[in-house]
Amino acid sequence: MKEELRRAIAVNAAAKINNRKPSGVYSYDREQHSSMTPNYDYETGAHISGSGSGLYHYGVGNHVSLKVNGNSFSGYDYDGGHHFSGRVNGNSVQIYDYGEASYFNYSV
Repeated sequence: MKEELRRAIAVNAAAKINNRKPSGVYSYDREQHSSMTPNYDYETGAHISGSGSGLYHYGVGNHVSLKVNGNSFSGYDYDGGHHFSGRVNGNSVQIYDYGEASYFNYSV
């Protein structure tokens, strides 16, 4: 999965679970902070739309499904063709990307 999508998933999952809108995300994998809201990715200059259980990142041109259940979430990356799952614990978000077979950690 593309990093831009993982960041969008982290921000949107945290927004839904914590019932607030983050203004940025830190990627521990990249060791980099990005300004991002649930609706806009300032790093790529792209809108992110969400409706119900899906997101569309206009910068990547890709749709992902996103389902939240308590503090956990899961979904499917239609571009890469792989599932993902994760958990939100306060400001910490962990995503398991089945396509990369790896965990990715974020702070929002």
